[in-house]
Amino acid sequence: MRVVLVDDHPMFLEGLRNFLTAHGMQVIGTGSDGEEAQMLARTLRPDLLVIDLQMPRCDGLEATRRITAEWPEARIVVLTVSAEETLLFEALKAGASGYLLKNMQADDLFLLLAGLEQGAPPIAPELAQRIDVELARQEADEVAAEARLSPQQRNILILVAQGLTYREVAQEVHLSEAAIKYHMKQILNRLHLANRTEAVAYARRSGMVAERTKTE
Repeated sequence: MRVVLVDDHPMFLEGLRNFLTAHGMQVIGTGSDGEEAQMLARTLRPDLLVIDLQMPRCDGLEATRRITAEWPEARIVVLTVSAEETLLFEALKAGASGYLLKNMQADDLFLLLAGLEQGAPPIAPELAQRIDVELARQEADEVAAEARLSPQQRNILILVAQGLTYREVAQEVHLSEAAIKYHMKQILNRLHLANRTEAVAYARRSGMVAERTKTE
C-alpha cells in the first residue's frame, strides 16, 4: 500500500514512517500541514493518506474536505489524539474513510490501516460504538420525521423525487402549482431539510422511492 503521512510533529512522523515501512507499507511522501497534504495527494495519488487534525496553515479537517472535493476516491484516515465525538463526525462528514487515535497500540493501528484494502473502515474501537449509536439515532429521527407528513405530503414528495416538476405534480394530484409549492415548504420544515435537492435525496435514501431518471 502506497501511503502519505501528514503530521506537524517530526518525531511522531518519523516513528510512524519507520513502523509502517517495517510492516511492508510503502511511505511515498510526508508533510507537516494541510496544504502539503493537498499537494501530495494531487501529485502522488497515494492509496492512503494518514492525516493529523491539528496542524498549521490548514488543519486536517479542511485538508480532508479539499482533497475529497478534488479527488472523491481519496482514502483518508485521520490519526489524532482527540477522541471528541464532534471531531469524529466532522471528519467522517468531511470525507475521511477512518478515524484512529494516537494512543492506540501500534499493532492494532497497523491492522486497522491494512484492513482498509479489504473495505473495512479503520475506526478506533472505542469510537465505533458511538458511530453505531449515532446512526441508530439518525434512523429513528428520520422515521419520526416521516411520520409527521400527511399522506398527501408523502405522495407529493414521492412524485417530486421521481423527477416530476411542480406543475406535473399538481396535475397528478389535482391541486394548483401554488399548493404544491406550499406543501413542499411544509415538507422541508417537517423533515428539517434546506431545499428540494435535499428532499429528493432524503426520499431516495429512506426507500420512499427508487431512484430513476425521468424521461421526457
